[in-house]
Amino acid sequence: MNLVSRYLERTEFKDYEDYHANLRYKPVEKFNFAYDVVDEYARLCPDKKAIVWCNNHGEERIITFGELSALSNRLANMLRAKGLKKGDFVMTMLNRRYEYYLVNVACCKLGVVLIPATYLLTVKDIAYRCNNADVKALFAINEDEVIDYINEAEPKCSTLRYKFTIGEREGYLDMDTEMMKYSDVLELTDEERPALHDTMMVYFTSGTTGQPKMVMHDFKYPLGHIMTAYYWQAVVDDGIHFTMAESGWAKFSWGKIYGQWIAGSAVFCYDYYGRFTPTDILPLLSKYKITTFCAPPTIYRFLIRENLDAYDFSSLVSCTTAGEALNAEVFRMFKEHTGLEIREGFGQTESAVILANFRYSKGIPGSCGKPDPIYDLILLDDNDEIVTTPDTEGEIVIRLKKDQIGLLVGYYKDPERTENALGTGYYHTGDLAVFDKDGTYWFVGRKDDIIKSSGYRIGPFEVESALMEHPAVLECAITGAPDPIRGQVVKATIILNKGYTPSPELTKDIQNHVKHATAPYKYPRIVEYVTELPKTISGKIKRKDIRRS
Repeated sequence: MNLVSRYLERTEFKDYEDYHANLRYKPVEKFNFAYDVVDEYARLCPDKKAIVWCNNHGEERIITFGELSALSNRLANMLRAKGLKKGDFVMTMLNRRYEYYLVNVACCKLGVVLIPATYLLTVKDIAYRCNNADVKALFAINEDEVIDYINEAEPKCSTLRYKFTIGEREGYLDMDTEMMKYSDVLELTDEERPALHDTMMVYFTSGTTGQPKMVMHDFKYPLGHIMTAYYWQAVVDDGIHFTMAESGWAKFSWGKIYGQWIAGSAVFCYDYYGRFTPTDILPLLSKYKITTFCAPPTIYRFLIRENLDAYDFSSLVSCTTAGEALNAEVFRMFKEHTGLEIREGFGQTESAVILANFRYSKGIPGSCGKPDPIYDLILLDDNDEIVTTPDTEGEIVIRLKKDQIGLLVGYYKDPERTENALGTGYYHTGDLAVFDKDGTYWFVGRKDDIIKSSGYRIGPFEVESALMEHPAVLECAITGAPDPIRGQVVKATIILNKGYTPSPELTKDIQNHVKHATAPYKYPRIVEYVTELPKTISGKIKRKDIRRS
């Protein structure tokens, strides 16, 4: 069973046009994901799988909704006994451990605001987050490097009172041991329970410039991910969905908890620490009978280099991707060996999926697809006029509705930024796109990354997509470089695949490839070869740093 029909007036549609025109949420006056989804499954079907977890050491754990409900109650009682209450902040650095789900659900029950953070944070990052959000408790994986960073940051964290980890560690409470001291029955007064418009979660966005923003989501947020899971990822009731993401990123909320559980699917976690070998996941797909799969294009690029014919993909019914360009060759090869199309989507930490190749439409390689019906989406040109003609570039903007579902409610401790983002009745994504005559959208790039050369406006995304089709290119970034005649010229910063070395001949070949793959004026006049690209801790390329170099 699933709970989608409890929140939508209709759940099935004949095609995308029907879906976009007629999808409606039922009125939402009260909703709490922990009580209305997790505890409800525990009441109706306690043996229904919620989590299928394994790690690279051969350990495995399957958790049902009945178990999840009881364990999260114990953890909520523990936090409550230690003085945490509605509106307090808790941060996690739990990587892909199943304990993250317990913390998430327990915080949801109490109204304690959750800050999911990556385990990759260093001392400065940890202190910045703890102090800006007045974090009172921190849950972290029990790895030496992570613990060392937390210990060094702790004296700088003025509000931090409790540190938990998994297993024994000096100076830390063992989360599992501690929570088992408390009852698996949670009794709260109405005043203690959070309300619909209270803050449920805050994400620190990594950003490519400046300090991270603090994106606030309220308790309606999980409902927006019905679109992400049920209509884009096409998760299966009583299936197992696998999104490649760790708990510190918004992609985890997109793919490993909210929409998937509402839609009745269990979630799969493959837990590892340190270097990841993408091919490790191939035997897991058949072993655990994964039904739906989502990963960034980088993972798919690694997978197609393997002998995919040696693996069993028979349980898979849907594959999706988001985060960067998926070039046509990857799409073609993956379909050739698995029979599955990869359907792309687009969104932000601030949102659910905004644009996607939804399950009612055929995936078009390289496109963002069509608008999610929960958003009133338009493109605005440089004069803030609505773009009405195909192939005309504009910023992706959402016209806000009353009680908008699936979008941030503001930026914590930043009223000016909140007013700029939401106060005009529009949410500006800062991302540029075009749509074609069929209403399909194509991503251009971040507004700040657009290159203006000889009167042309060039988005880095399309040029990077063309570059990625060249066999020599492993990774790349497109930026603008100053030019006295053209204003700017296109510059490509490239990491080469094994077996290729920089040379004038290779540069010429790459330039000619781009000239033929896209409009000739977009080719990179400057090509630089590097061994690594500057990135944020979430893996986004820091083009600003490249432009400075």
